[in-house]
Amino acid sequence: MHIITVTLQVKPAHLADFMQAMHANARESLRSEPGCRQFDVCVALDDPHRVFLYEVYYSAEAFQEHLRSPHFLAFNDATAPWLEAKKVGAFARG
Repeated sequence: MHIITVTLQVKPAHLADFMQAMHANARESLRSEPGCRQFDVCVALDDPHRVFLYEVYYSAEAFQEHLRSPHFLAFNDATAPWLEAKKVGAFARG
């Protein structure tokens, strides 16, 4: 399994729009990408503007397919200006 974690700091003025787009992206990833096994959207208890994603893909190539998908590209273009920070990590299940 190929695990991706993403920590995002969302600009306060864009939080509601970002969360709507983020949940739509997660749903579409699970629906239309055979290589996407899990896509969790989490919000920090101490900061509602900090969002944590936990994504599980069957392979690194499946994740690359996700990054090329039309729904992800549209989501990324629309939401990039709404972010203050973004940190991505990649892991393998041990």
